[in-house]
Amino acid sequence: MILKASERGYASNLAQHLMNARDNEHVELHELRGFASDTLIDALRETEAISRGTRCKNFLFSLSLSPPEQENVSIAVFEKTIASIEQRLGLTGQPRAIVFHEKHGRRHAHAVWSRIDPVEMKAIKLSHFKRKLTAISRELYLEHGWDMPDGLKDGRSRDPLNFSLAEWQQAKRTGRDPKRLKAQVQDAWRASDSAAALDPALRSKGLFLAKGDRRGFAVVDYTGEAFSLARLSGVRTKELKKRLGHAENLKSVSEVQHWISGRMSEMLERHVRDLEEDHAKDARALRVQRQKLIAKHRDARSELKANQTARWENETRDRASRLPRGLKGLWSWMTGKLKKIRADHAREVADAKARDSEEREEMIFDQLAQRRKLEKLSGLKEETMARDRDVMREDIARYLELGASAQLELEHMRRTRAERERTTRERGYNGPERDM
Repeated sequence: MILKASERGYASNLAQHLMNARDNEHVELHELRGFASDTLIDALRETEAISRGTRCKNFLFSLSLSPPEQENVSIAVFEKTIASIEQRLGLTGQPRAIVFHEKHGRRHAHAVWSRIDPVEMKAIKLSHFKRKLTAISRELYLEHGWDMPDGLKDGRSRDPLNFSLAEWQQAKRTGRDPKRLKAQVQDAWRASDSAAALDPALRSKGLFLAKGDRRGFAVVDYTGEAFSLARLSGVRTKELKKRLGHAENLKSVSEVQHWISGRMSEMLERHVRDLEEDHAKDARALRVQRQKLIAKHRDARSELKANQTARWENETRDRASRLPRGLKGLWSWMTGKLKKIRADHAREVADAKARDSEEREEMIFDQLAQRRKLEKLSGLKEETMARDRDVMREDIARYLELGASAQLELEHMRRTRAERERTTRERGYNGPERDM
């Protein structure tokens, strides 16, 4: 599983993030260990209060554990992994919280430790924790036979389609899938050996090559949104200049935007609006279906929890009723029978806890399978919508080209006609002579 961690402060903010039920479909506070409080926000505030006796600002160590998307990982595996990390980083015995999140058919965990040693009153140093977590992550993939990501096999093999947050948000504003956008630009770049070849390759995808504000190369979407060619292509500016020449030879972003806006016909704009409305309608239908399924799953979990609580209380009363009392209790204690009874009860409690945990996990795994099925359907629908948008952009690019060609042709005809009329006036020609 992928392990990401950081040293941090701001206890309240972290607690609110981890218990955020708005952005997560299911949130479960699985464990609070070593705290006096029974809520996560109060527990982390305890650590913050203790840290004030030190100079440590990042008094918490926050870890996320994300298994492969399609894998059902048991709580026992999460707990074993967290315990191993705790031991390797020198956090054994430190106050700890574990929270489980579920979203889009995926389940992951968060663990948070206090870094403050209450005896020494100083922060525990976590030297090279990122390198250690990477090693543990590789071990987990090998141990469980999971398909290891390329970036984890070799740190240099990162996903070339990764976006920064700003790039991701910019691409999302235009309705484009960010990775699809980056892949399209990289495909066009690989298939081109010059600016003359790259420009039509981009236009076929509804994109236009332009000169950026800082003398770099830019790509403009038909909506007028501008992107850095270097970032989208993953190619350095020096290599771009070597293949494409100087950006000054291209129209500026503002000129391309003006050219686009001047040629977007009312019909094309209407088609874009119709397509966006259709997609919005499909997205709303999927969102309603997702919300209904989430509500159904939450109700089922609440019902299971209520049933298990009632059963646990009944079993607790039954065990209490089987304890001998009075003289029988004294005799049982003297003969050692009471010790055996208590040992039997302890085994029953352990078995009951294991049974309840197994029931919960069985329900969770079944619900995850249902969510993944819906997410797969949603993904197929989104892929179809993305293709529709790509086709629309390609059509728009062709229409813009046709519009530009037609405008040039019209201007040429007008100039030719004007030249012919001027020549006629100069020669005094009034048409063909009639036979008398």
